[in-house]
Amino acid sequence: MSALEQRVAEYLSIRRALGYKLAGQDALLHDLAVWLDKEGCGVLTADLALAWAQARPTSSPNRQRQRLTIARLFAEYLSAVDPRTEVPPVELLPARYRRTAPYIYSDAEIAALMRAARLLEPPLKAATYETLIGLLACTGLRYGEAAGLDRGDVHFGDESLLVRFAKNGRSRLVPLHVTAVAALADYAYRRDRLCPHPTTPSFFVSVRGGRLAQSSVQNAFATLRRMAALEQRHHGRAPRLHDLRHRFVVSTMIGWYRDGVDVEARLPALSTYVGHVDPKATYWYQQAVPELLALAAQRLEAGAAGKS
Repeated sequence: MSALEQRVAEYLSIRRALGYKLAGQDALLHDLAVWLDKEGCGVLTADLALAWAQARPTSSPNRQRQRLTIARLFAEYLSAVDPRTEVPPVELLPARYRRTAPYIYSDAEIAALMRAARLLEPPLKAATYETLIGLLACTGLRYGEAAGLDRGDVHFGDESLLVRFAKNGRSRLVPLHVTAVAALADYAYRRDRLCPHPTTPSFFVSVRGGRLAQSSVQNAFATLRRMAALEQRHHGRAPRLHDLRHRFVVSTMIGWYRDGVDVEARLPALSTYVGHVDPKATYWYQQAVPELLALAAQRLEAGAAGKS
């Protein structure tokens, strides 16, 4: 193992100890170290980091920027132990990721998806997906967070969920409406009756009694989407399961505007509830959804008129 590869291993170990998952970064950083060794360079400079990020001409601008960002973070660490290291400027590869506007499900469309789920076979699959869709719609959980729930994470008495080790390794407590608690309790009863000997402590179980796999959830949702006649394209893609999360955030904010609530003051609480690490991820919806943008503009106009 070269000196640079040793530094990569040290850096990854420290980052993981701080709670970062670093999915895929280990392979990229080892690739960077090997590439530098092949180039005969024992020091990481800004020019070399840029050259490595662009080493694959077929990579998209966003992918090249991601590679450079990973190299920059490593360079910041490396500069503390090797002063010759150059940290690439943030201005390099200034491509910006553009998030696609979310698909916002109507109440009728969510009801159609849940009706479709009730038609699935066997009955355990029907109960699982009906309840899963309902939970995502009324809490804004990521579907991976819902699939990762264990039985002990659902607190019926306290009317809450414990989401453990979610995005970026963070955990949070999610309060539930009484109707959501009742739906989860009903599912738990049916689950235990239909699958008395599961192979996992997971709250949601597959037909074999195991934890729901991401590929299985996505395939099942594609089936439900067809059954509910929701195959229309939205910005080049069909409505996704993850759009239920978007719908929760947007419907919450729209409700606040219509009720005259101080939305700016409430947004940090909403960010915490849905597990956004950066509040900017929540503010983004105001620009991404025309109805929210219009409501925000109306609020500003009303405020300006009141001062005049």
